[in-house]
Amino acid sequence: MTTSAPADRTGRAGSATATPRAVLETHGVSKTFGVVRALRDVSLTLRAGEVHGLVGENGAGKSTLIKVLTGFHQPDSGALTLDGADVAFDSPRAAQGAGVCAVYQEINLIPERSVADNIFLCHEPKRFGILIDRKRMLERAADIVQRYRLAVDPAARLGSLGLGAQQMVAIARGVSLGARVLILDEPTSALSGAEVDVLFEVVDRLRAEGIALLFVSHRLSECYRLCDRFTVMRDGAVVRTGTPAELPRAALIAAMLGRESAGEHAWAERSGSADADATPALAVDHLQWGNRVRDVSLRVARKEIVGLAGLLGSGRTETFKTIFGAQKADGGEVDVAGRALTHANPARSIGRGLAFLSEDRRAEGIFPRLSVRENIVASLLPRISRFGFISRAKEAQVVRDSIERLGIKTAGPGALITTLSGGNQQKALIARCLSTRPTVLLLDDPTRGIDVGAKEEVHRVVQELAQEGLAVVVTSSEMEELLALTDRLVVLNEGATEGGMPTAGAHPDDVLAVLAGAGSDASADRGDGTA
Repeated sequence: MTTSAPADRTGRAGSATATPRAVLETHGVSKTFGVVRALRDVSLTLRAGEVHGLVGENGAGKSTLIKVLTGFHQPDSGALTLDGADVAFDSPRAAQGAGVCAVYQEINLIPERSVADNIFLCHEPKRFGILIDRKRMLERAADIVQRYRLAVDPAARLGSLGLGAQQMVAIARGVSLGARVLILDEPTSALSGAEVDVLFEVVDRLRAEGIALLFVSHRLSECYRLCDRFTVMRDGAVVRTGTPAELPRAALIAAMLGRESAGEHAWAERSGSADADATPALAVDHLQWGNRVRDVSLRVARKEIVGLAGLLGSGRTETFKTIFGAQKADGGEVDVAGRALTHANPARSIGRGLAFLSEDRRAEGIFPRLSVRENIVASLLPRISRFGFISRAKEAQVVRDSIERLGIKTAGPGALITTLSGGNQQKALIARCLSTRPTVLLLDDPTRGIDVGAKEEVHRVVQELAQEGLAVVVTSSEMEELLALTDRLVVLNEGATEGGMPTAGAHPDDVLAVLAGAGSDASADRGDGTA
């Protein structure tokens, strides 16, 4: 099916003569989990025939708010109203029964059942109130499919369809439930450009039918293309609400990151000594992986620390994993010290001098049931083994040197890694990276979830490693940290290199300008972020 892309809606909202009717509202909703205040006095209004964009960085409270709206969680305080009347959803089924439905990024349907079965799952039309009326179910499914011009066969097995078609079936299920409010949580994250166009056409039809839609996405270009209004959340609270005209891209990003006003700050600067004329330690050209990494290029010299900057969803983690070979690139080239890295996988990348530290320390970093020693040498075992036997002397030497060099505070090499603080666990993982003697170190948000003192220790280690000759690429969820730690930034936007800048004398607002597209002409570079 061929579709035309909907027009950008900047300036569109607010043009109607009357404000659309409020369907679902939250009034001062708060939610606490232990000592964490996930939601703080949140008020939100979803209106009939309007697409409302919900944006914010990771941890802003978006997911918790969606779970309150759909009955997974009940608020600790505040109220929900549906058509002006107070409501309390004690379960997702209760919310669906009232017409509040959600379609999530991960398709929660049954791939082995038919499209029609999934559309009417748990509310199938019955004969005599007992038997499923399959003929009527197929007819009603066909009506919905035709109504929204979906190119799917109601009798087809769901698992035989592509992700885009499965996403459409999930939306059709919401329609079959009589949805008056439809929540779309990151619906485009796994879709191709053509599939996104189809999705947006369906959303426009739902809007025209008077359904209130909540659209959650990290892709701001899609938000501006689709949404009538925005609500920006940060740290569990609503910080801004307005139309695209009232919240242009720069203002929206500033609100998300907590940089509403530009102040005078003195950011720490690093006196790097990288040799810009030497062969780059790492060269990445037009790297691609699915729709997450669309076109990334960068250069990193020895003794240089380069930061990958970008909003959540910009492709930072995916870029690292594709460079390292944890996911197979669809296109582009990676060179390490002037030699092409082909058919990359983690083992081959380690052998060529790459090391990668994941942002998710618990799920992808530590081995929680193993000791500090075993965690440090996990990547080194092939090099210190002979005929399948590990050299305990070499292992002990590596571990002893790592603990001393990085200042890892532990009861001993044999202590469980989980007995260490978060900062010391992170230093143990850095030690694992260094044990393979890399030339390029990829650090994905290395100070995530550790305290201020531990952050300073990690910063010290990273800067010392660069001074010793390593090329370091690092990300962080904190812009100030990137500016303080790095020599240069490469800015990513929706999986592509947007620009770059040296960090000496730079301010967070300079990065925001590049992210907003306002600073592209003034940017010192394009493409690979090199000055």
